[in-house]
Amino acid sequence: MNAELAIKLELVAARIRGLESVLVAYSGGVDSALVLEVAHQVLGPEATGVIASSPSLPAAELDAALLLAAARGVDVTVLQTAEVDLEGYRRNGPDRCYFCKTELYGELAALASKRGVSALLDGFNRDDRADWRPGRKAATELGVISPLDEAGIGKAEVRVAARELGLANWDKPEAACLSSRVPYGTLIEPSLLSRIEQAEVVLHDEGFRQARVRHGGASAVIEVEVEAIPRLMEAERLARVSGRLADLGYRDVRVDPGGYRKGNLNERLPAAVTDGA
Repeated sequence: MNAELAIKLELVAARIRGLESVLVAYSGGVDSALVLEVAHQVLGPEATGVIASSPSLPAAELDAALLLAAARGVDVTVLQTAEVDLEGYRRNGPDRCYFCKTELYGELAALASKRGVSALLDGFNRDDRADWRPGRKAATELGVISPLDEAGIGKAEVRVAARELGLANWDKPEAACLSSRVPYGTLIEPSLLSRIEQAEVVLHDEGFRQARVRHGGASAVIEVEVEAIPRLMEAERLARVSGRLADLGYRDVRVDPGGYRKGNLNERLPAAVTDGA
């Protein structure tokens, strides 16, 4: 770890130390895992992770997150959230994430109040400012602290710090809720999210670490990392994948030649929506 990153990480530790007790919104991703690790190091049992369990989170992600925390000796509370029952979330507009995060952080705030915990933390990092994130508004409204962003730590630095601290998920591919695979305006239903989850399990079974199945009714567009596309396009493999997705109702299966890219849905949003995000 270089000196500059070490100084930034100490700023994170100092910020958390001054809070005395915290709940960390934990997803199992490297960003929130790093925040939880540092919080645990400086506050011990006064730092607890909280992970939301809902139809929008793949079961495998929840299991992996809990295993990682257990391996680090960190307490994590599983909180059932019901964002899929909120009309604002279900109608799936560009502001969908605002309703999700309002539900999540509202539940965390209630839990913090019940336990007498001083503050809520999340894993928002400096690079996250570059994407359209309506959920950020909810975090601000509910006073959630983002120590990585405050210290100026970006994604690449997060991975370096996580590796240096021995976090097994330091190189874990980025993940997002299952609703991010559904075009804006398509109603979100638990059954639809389950279908997408099962489709992505097919790709994970084939050994693709970073994979998305973009839902389009009876059609599905598969995204994997660019360098993995040739392997996916092998005739026998593609036929196997397409067959299994057809069993889930995806009769038209295509592979995006551009590969996986973060914020795919947001590429189509007009600037008037994302300005000031």
